[in-house]
Amino acid sequence: MGKLSEQRCEVCRVGAPSATEEEIAHFQAQIPDWEILTVDGIKRLSRTYRFRNFAEALKFTNRVGELAEAEGHHPAIVTEWGKVTVQWWTHKIKGLHHNDLIMAAKTDALPQ
Repeated sequence: MGKLSEQRCEVCRVGAPSATEEEIAHFQAQIPDWEILTVDGIKRLSRTYRFRNFAEALKFTNRVGELAEAEGHHPAIVTEWGKVTVQWWTHKIKGLHHNDLIMAAKTDALPQ
């Protein structure tokens, strides 16, 4: 399956398969700083990035937004003074898809 950050998202439709526990475990080494949260019964990948100030946090937020638009897959982003929290999950399947793993890796690859 290769390096996550070099893969592209695929179109995800209702009923698409969720990422399996084996798939998540296999790729965990490529996204070690991401944790899996369950919010309202739905698994999400979540990571908080730290910055020196709000301006740097906002620049990173915009980079994540540009990445999301380019891939057609969009996260929840919370921008605060000195930190940005990004959460990836797939709304259509109400859980984690391979696309979310890809996007977590691509987010990590963004310049900070």
